[in-house]
Amino acid sequence: MPNTKSRRLSRGAAVVVAVTLGASTLAACGSSKDDSDARSGPVSLTYWTWTPGMDKVVDLWNKGPGKKEQITVTAKKQASGDTLVTKILTAHKAKNGPDLVQAEYQALPTLVSNDALADIAKEAGSAKGKFAPGVWQQTTLGTDAVYAIPQDIGPMMFYYRTDLFKKYGLKVPTTWDEFAQTARDLKKKAPDKALTTFSANDSGLFAGLAQQAGAKWWTTSGQKWKVGIDDAATQKVAGFWGGLVKEGAIDNQPMYTPAWNNAIDTGKQIAWVSAVWAPGTLSTAAPDTKGKWAMAPLPQWSGSENVTGSWGGSSTAVTTDSQHKEAAAKFATWLNTDPEALTALAKEGGIYPAATTAQTSDAFAEPPAFFSNQADFYKQAADIAKTTAPSAWGPNVNVAYQSFKDAFGAAAKNKSDFAAALKTMQDATVADMKKQGFEVAQ
Repeated sequence: MPNTKSRRLSRGAAVVVAVTLGASTLAACGSSKDDSDARSGPVSLTYWTWTPGMDKVVDLWNKGPGKKEQITVTAKKQASGDTLVTKILTAHKAKNGPDLVQAEYQALPTLVSNDALADIAKEAGSAKGKFAPGVWQQTTLGTDAVYAIPQDIGPMMFYYRTDLFKKYGLKVPTTWDEFAQTARDLKKKAPDKALTTFSANDSGLFAGLAQQAGAKWWTTSGQKWKVGIDDAATQKVAGFWGGLVKEGAIDNQPMYTPAWNNAIDTGKQIAWVSAVWAPGTLSTAAPDTKGKWAMAPLPQWSGSENVTGSWGGSSTAVTTDSQHKEAAAKFATWLNTDPEALTALAKEGGIYPAATTAQTSDAFAEPPAFFSNQADFYKQAADIAKTTAPSAWGPNVNVAYQSFKDAFGAAAKNKSDFAAALKTMQDATVADMKKQGFEVAQ
């Protein structure tokens, strides 16, 4: 199928929650290759991944199910993020991509719209029940197709210093209004401290907060894309954080810097809105605070709600360059649903699995060492993960994310209008889509 504007629109328009094209259209644009030859002899697959220790997990397959199926997988370590997306697309243009690839959820629409990922609904669609609906939706992109199998997720949570909350008489906030008041109360009691910071170098954090609020950044209108980065839900989130920064109730410095590490380690900042992987980061950034933190659900916009956003996570996808789609889908399903594989992924790769049964397995019977004081850490995490809100990604997430860093970085530094920064982000994303040839509804 030629890479025309109409082809790109039909592919692109099918990667959001509101879909006007059927699964048959998607299949027509995917790979026509199958592995009819796979059963006549051994099959060798290549898997591009950045997860640490994946070679050890793959060995389990090769010595077990893979040996029986005569399907051998070789894991090849890659960079993550945009670097890998670019490499995949370059390889796809040359028709020499790998059979399987690890892909972040927000990268899937870009890869699908470039016809780089195969629809494996027929081969792996039965895995749906292994995952929370909001997680599975990120790999179907709201269609009847299945473009990947969820691997790991990053449900968002609230982390706080138990000793300092007690010292200053603070209660763990359950709503964002309570969160704001807690920030103000702390400032009154300890002007040299801040509840947390707004970090403009973390696009994924902001996207997750908007997701929790109900944002749908990319949807479709008929056969056109509709970009809603400045929708009401995101405006609410931007206004909330912008207001706290402007009044000085929270800090306005980026995270993951030496200054941020010091603030977290010394108690100058006593809380962190993060995700399930936070314990690992805290153990490096704030080693002196081990055993002093606790995790709680993310504050809600109203007391009746129970929903969280997602920050991070990835999937295993089969490429349209693979000549062995069935075999590749079989491995991808095993990797992300088999108990032995999931235990190995947790142990060797340090991931928090997307499969719901794995979240309560023996691999997570004990809390993270840094949170040894919170015995039910992973039980809470599993309950929170079930409430993950659905997302709506588009074909140029990288542009939106970079615009966020630029516009919100300046707004946070100057304590200026976050609403204006959000509009800048919206306009930059729309302009880029039009430049690429996508039709965008006004």
